[in-house]
Amino acid sequence: MVSIPSPDLKAMLWLARTLRHLALTRPDPLPDTPESANFDPGHEAVMMGYDFHLTPAGPRLIEVNTNAGGLLMAHETRHPDFASREVASLLTDRRLTRLIATFRTEMGLFAGDAARTPRLMVILDENPEAQFLYPEMVVAARLFQAAGLPCRIVDPSQLDMQSDGVFLDGQQVELIYNRHCDFYLETSNLAGLRSAWLNRRVCLSPNPRAYGLLADKRRLIGWSDAGYLRALGCPESPIRRIVTLVPETRRLASLDPERVWKERARWVFKPGFGGFGGRGVLLGEKISRTRFATLDANSTLVQRHVPPAQIPVANGSPLKSDVRLFMYRDQLLGIGVRGYRGQVTNFREPGNGFVPVRIDSSLTGFTRFDKPVKMGD
Repeated sequence: MVSIPSPDLKAMLWLARTLRHLALTRPDPLPDTPESANFDPGHEAVMMGYDFHLTPAGPRLIEVNTNAGGLLMAHETRHPDFASREVASLLTDRRLTRLIATFRTEMGLFAGDAARTPRLMVILDENPEAQFLYPEMVVAARLFQAAGLPCRIVDPSQLDMQSDGVFLDGQQVELIYNRHCDFYLETSNLAGLRSAWLNRRVCLSPNPRAYGLLADKRRLIGWSDAGYLRALGCPESPIRRIVTLVPETRRLASLDPERVWKERARWVFKPGFGGFGGRGVLLGEKISRTRFATLDANSTLVQRHVPPAQIPVANGSPLKSDVRLFMYRDQLLGIGVRGYRGQVTNFREPGNGFVPVRIDSSLTGFTRFDKPVKMGD
């Protein structure tokens, strides 16, 4: 069991809501992003994930994800029989019905009709049965079906995707819960989906616009830069809060490489802008001079190292941990704490995984923030 101080949770929620508000009211396209990133489909993105490390000085945002998995696994830490229960009983769980409602909302916004429900939806991922979180997809599909939302789990190769729509076995797919990690729909096997989405022939959630506004790793550069936030029209008081909660992040090309090398223990290196799941992340204290020399300075981000909190384990070495807020728009859907050993978050080693969470109002934490910033306030 991990206890999160109530003030820390409030600070994390404040930041997640504030960043979303900034993205929607002051959209600032990133350079070199594809057309898909700048297309507004009229709705947002289910299952946003905001990942934090907790420190004695308060939470620090590590990254944002648009296809954040694990909500149902985190739920299972408090309800061990969850995945094996009859679906009818699952629909009495308010947390799960709230999750289902987010998909209904997305479809309603896409269709311009709040009462509209998809006649067929799919959960899309590359080779889904081989994914670590495939069991979670299975439970999610059961939930959707029980709630009257016909659902299948598919690989892109199973779909007929073209500019006039997406089809599965001849039936039109109206909503796609996108777990695929081609965030901007740039690969050739998703070209048909990109065309259908840009033609508003399918509700895709999460989607490239949400990724570009919130989850592209380059966003961390601006959020940790007071000058950038000031140029967006953000008031001074929220700026101080944001840059406190978001560790300094820079493009390696903007820094003196020799100085970075000397201070490497203070940095985390993130080659490429489309990484996910900790892939390619390098701790500065462990990077070799040879590996450092191979980094492409233009496409490598460096972020101030914020060590993860540790979870004591009886008869074993402690687990590192991070906290994920699962969000839909401004609504908190759930909290997951991932415990792991190794350089980055992973579930591959024995003993790694989600752990139960409690929010403790008796613990002191970071400064309390209640409302997201409003531009012009």
